[in-house]
Amino acid sequence: MNSPITLDALKVLDAIERKKSFAAAADELFRVPSAISYTVNKLEEDLDIALFDRSKRKAELTAVGNLIVEQGRLILQATDELTYMAKQSASGWELELRIAVDSILHFQPIYSLIAQFQISHPWIDIKVTEEVFGGTWDALSAGRCDLVIGAAGTARDSSFNIHPIGDIEFIFAVAKDHPLCQEQQPLSNTVIKKYPSVVVADSSRELAARSAGLLDGQPRITVPSIDQKIEVQLLGLGVGYLPVHRIQQQLKSGQLVALTLEKPDNRNHDMCAAWRKENKGKALAWFVEKIKALKNDVFFTEDPLN
Repeated sequence: MNSPITLDALKVLDAIERKKSFAAAADELFRVPSAISYTVNKLEEDLDIALFDRSKRKAELTAVGNLIVEQGRLILQATDELTYMAKQSASGWELELRIAVDSILHFQPIYSLIAQFQISHPWIDIKVTEEVFGGTWDALSAGRCDLVIGAAGTARDSSFNIHPIGDIEFIFAVAKDHPLCQEQQPLSNTVIKKYPSVVVADSSRELAARSAGLLDGQPRITVPSIDQKIEVQLLGLGVGYLPVHRIQQQLKSGQLVALTLEKPDNRNHDMCAAWRKENKGKALAWFVEKIKALKNDVFFTEDPLN
C-alpha cells in the first residue's frame, strides 16, 4: 500500500513546526505559500485527519500532527544517513570495518585510533573483536575481519599484507606463594609437570587449533583469554609462561615471581598487523597508514597514543 506520507510532506511539516508559520516554512523551502498549503491540505485529505488546529492564529499541530512530525524527523534523519552511506560506499569507503585484536595486546592504542577516525568518518561502523593465538589468522582467512592486529609470525600465504608491530617476550611465572618457589632452580620438567599448566584456548574455528608450553602428561586449566590466564596464575591454581608486558605491575609488587628452567622454551614471538591485499577499502587503508606510523611496540604498553 502506498502511503500518502511522503518525504516531501514530512519536510514541509517539519519546517512549519520549526518556523511556526506556513509563510516562514515556504521561505525556508524556497516555495510559494500556496504550495505549502496545498501539500498540507492534500495530506490531511488523504489521511482524513486534521494535522493543524485552524482555530489558532499561529500554525499549531494537533496531537496527531505532532506524532507525525516527531516520527517523521526520525525518518528524515535515517534517509539522510542512508544517502550519505550510499555516497560513501560508492566512493570506496566501507560501511563497516572489522578489526580483530589478539587478546595478548593492549587495546588502548586501537581505541585511540578509532577516536581519531570517528572525527572525520562518524558514519562508518567499527567492529572490534578479540581473538586468541591462531584465531587471528583464522578470522582473516575466513573473512570474519578486515584487519588483524597481533597475528603471530609471517603471512600464511601471499594473499596477505603484513606490517610488524613488535615482538613479545614471555617468562615462566608463578604466584609468590606457589610451591615451585621453594624448589631449587633451574626447575626441571619433572618438577613442573606436578602442577597444572594454564592454557589460553585458541579461538580458531577453521584452522587447526594450536597450543604451546605443555609438557607430556601435564594437567591443564584452559581459560578464554590472557587476562584470565594471569588471574588464574595469580591465584596459584596453575603455572606457565606469561607475556612480560602484561605483568609488569605484578612482577614489581612481587605478586608474581619469574623462575628459571632447565629447558626454557623460546617463547618470544614477532607480532604483526595483517590484511588481505585485495581489500582496497579506504577505511582499511586509513587504519593501516596510522598503524604503520605508530612507534614500535605501542600495542605492548598501556600508555594511550599522543
